[in-house]
Amino acid sequence: MDDSAEATVDAVIEHALAAYASLAELGEEVDDEWSYIQDLTEAWRDRFEAARSIRGSELVAPEIAAAIGLAIGEVGQIEDPHRAIDWLSTFPQIALTALGERP
Repeated sequence: MDDSAEATVDAVIEHALAAYASLAELGEEVDDEWSYIQDLTEAWRDRFEAARSIRGSELVAPEIAAAIGLAIGEVGQIEDPHRAIDWLSTFPQIALTALGERP
């Protein structure tokens, strides 16, 4: 995410969803957790989309976009599928809370 440009809620959520998809893909390596991952990711994607549909065109303060960018950076460093599963519920809460949304 380019922190130098003004970001909208839509753009920030788009980047967050891309990071979230990579977490889900990594977590799916744990075969026994596949159904859980599908249910969890569907619920959080719906929550992201609800926020985007209401506030998508709103501008996000640079420090909020940067904070979510840092969380996305953390997601990018996760290599363990079990840790990815843990972050499937943690990351959306971080991003939505930073946006001022109820997780």
